[in-house]
Amino acid sequence: MAGFKGRHFTGEVILWAVRWYLMFPISYRDLELMLTDRGVAVDHTTLFRWIQAYAADLEKRLRPYLRPCTGSWRVDETYIKVKGRWTYLYRAVDSRGQTIDFLLSARRDAAAAKRFFRKALGQPHTVIPRTITVDKNAAYPKAVAEMKRGDELWRRTKLRQCKYLNNIVEQDHRRIKRLTDPGLGFGCFQTARRTLAGYEAMAMMRKGQVRKVGGRDMKAQAAFIAGLFQIAA
Repeated sequence: MAGFKGRHFTGEVILWAVRWYLMFPISYRDLELMLTDRGVAVDHTTLFRWIQAYAADLEKRLRPYLRPCTGSWRVDETYIKVKGRWTYLYRAVDSRGQTIDFLLSARRDAAAAKRFFRKALGQPHTVIPRTITVDKNAAYPKAVAEMKRGDELWRRTKLRQCKYLNNIVEQDHRRIKRLTDPGLGFGCFQTARRTLAGYEAMAMMRKGQVRKVGGRDMKAQAAFIAGLFQIAA
């Protein structure tokens, strides 16, 4: 896991910058100016390196503290531009809008859908779904049927292909799109994967999914993240 040893700035400054970049639709240059205004001179390229070093690590450390999701899954994909090409961000929320999981994929097919379902099922805050609501993408019935045959998915899980029931996840995509728009796309797949993990982590926190941390309590969120990285808030 990433630490702060060898950095020219304190962990407090680094985590402040990481939190703000992952929470709000700002560019690295915007964040550079914000830090300058607070007396901290950091180049935007350094800020990029901090996000690459700590965003995915934050998401990994946060996972064990998430509240359990319900068994009603709403699954959909949205488009993310990587190196000038469109890729697919698989995302799922439950009936209350809580984030279940996400997966960036170069393809939109049954194999990608299965990878996403396997990843989601392996998370500590998820349960075996009673229902999975999807759109009319033909890859989902194929993926679900194959996973049931392989005993990877409960045989009584019901797949519903109904677009209007998926409004909740389609609305939730907008959170992520607002954050990705200032960057005008990602330079490579790994950069996108790490940054998106951080976006999703902070979104889960702001939804109130972290136990004992209010979704609108910025001080509690800052203290919680500092604790995850074992530094004082």
